[in-house]
Amino acid sequence: MKTNDRRVGLLERVGLELRTRHYSPRTVEAYVGWVRRYVKFHDRRHPGELGPEAVSAFLTHLAAEGSVSASTQNQALAALIFLYGELLGRPLEETQRSYGPNDRRDSPLYSRLARSTPF
Repeated sequence: MKTNDRRVGLLERVGLELRTRHYSPRTVEAYVGWVRRYVKFHDRRHPGELGPEAVSAFLTHLAAEGSVSASTQNQALAALIFLYGELLGRPLEETQRSYGPNDRRDSPLYSRLARSTPF
């Protein structure tokens, strides 16, 4: 995509597309920030070269080492779903949220243990 004979970068494209769709300015800022962090996490590789495994690795990193809340992870995931689905034309298939240390009740292990208890 070119604007005024100038190549538009990925982050600018994300922001432009979000603003065109009338997303809130705060949402635009947050989504662009998450895409920036995602690209930096993967050594500045273009997201078009990466796939669902890279998204899962990023979300796991946020949960384990970034100690972010579940809602923060969900916001990052929403930004990446938008990036892949709307900008890159490669919708992400069921990418699950990673489970951090404070999300035990939502984890698959906890669900399995809860079902196996007699009470």
